[in-house]
Amino acid sequence: MSTSTSPRGITTVRLPPADDLSVPFARTEICAEAREAARVVLESGWVTTGPQAQAFEDEFAEYVGARHAVAVSSCTAALELVLRGMRLPPGGVVLVPDLTFCGAAQAVLHAGLRPLLVDVEPATGMPSAATVSRAVRAFGRPEAMMAMHYGGAPAPLRELGEAAGLPPYRVVEDAAHALGTHLGARPVGALTRAACFSFYATKNLPIGEGGMITTDDDDLAGHCRRARLHGMSTDAWRRHLPGGSWQYSVEEAGLKANMTDLQAAIGRAQLRHLPGWQQRRAHLAARYTARLREVPGLVLPEPPTDGLHAWHLYVVRVRPGYPLRRNRLVLRLAELGIGSSVHFIPLHRLGYLRRTALRPPEGLPGADALFPELLSLPLHPGLTEAQVDRVCAALADLGKAPS
Repeated sequence: MSTSTSPRGITTVRLPPADDLSVPFARTEICAEAREAARVVLESGWVTTGPQAQAFEDEFAEYVGARHAVAVSSCTAALELVLRGMRLPPGGVVLVPDLTFCGAAQAVLHAGLRPLLVDVEPATGMPSAATVSRAVRAFGRPEAMMAMHYGGAPAPLRELGEAAGLPPYRVVEDAAHALGTHLGARPVGALTRAACFSFYATKNLPIGEGGMITTDDDDLAGHCRRARLHGMSTDAWRRHLPGGSWQYSVEEAGLKANMTDLQAAIGRAQLRHLPGWQQRRAHLAARYTARLREVPGLVLPEPPTDGLHAWHLYVVRVRPGYPLRRNRLVLRLAELGIGSSVHFIPLHRLGYLRRTALRPPEGLPGADALFPELLSLPLHPGLTEAQVDRVCAALADLGKAPS
């Protein structure tokens, strides 16, 4: 990656070309149609929430099979809006996986609720019925649960809800990794009361920023539409339409969490490429698995037995049989021009959440055992087979002898 600064002080970031010797961990894919759609919006005179956002919502809802989709500023905002819309008692306990992005727990706190961290199984990176039951035994039945589809693998939603003693309408899906995930034959997006998606720059449908709530609940969808714009009864686009009225009402608290038409236009164009990108991700994941299966000390992710993996991440576990520990391996790969990442630092190891989140009295041993082993390898539609082979060859060579 290189940067240059113009005489006006504008800095331009240039990503390396796809055939560069380096292998970036992530590379944002923006199709030509999205670039053109952005230009059209910029020239239209209306760039904030408007007709493009509404069209994106309609198309996204149809894609995942949900009755409603509500476009918002991020997945974190989506989670907070849904939790607020569930009308849970202030200070109520919400189960949150310990191995997830920090924004998930912060959404719970911002909604006036209390996160209870749930341990994960090292084999999946997700809670199980057993770890949920342990958390519930310590603190009693929670008000709700946040279930995350880690890396794009389907979470066992029914089993987790039953272990928590919760009906399906008290389960919220953190689907930030899960656009394209199926549980059984059904896509994530219409399985529970609400699913929350991310369009961050590295996600399967990259816009740069943005999120989406999908639900079949009419009341929840209406609440989220109002609450994403301060709780106002009518958005600016509809107020400024011919015949519209400047008047509006605010009946409850809300956020500034709307999606712009500029983002939505990009998202609509990107959505048409998503099926092909998903096939590409699955192909690359299979190539990783075929070439890394014989490398001692690496534990590889497996496709689900009942459902479809979205392959947002390809996460390996660096076990004691591998001669390098994870942190050392990250450095050696970087020296070879290969990017990697770690998903995630367990929430109970982050200072703010250590002070504000509840934890089972026996601790979170599954997450503690798994965290030092986690390594996410490059995976994105622009990755070439040659680059995958280069990553695999480096892992095999580094795994041959102590270094």
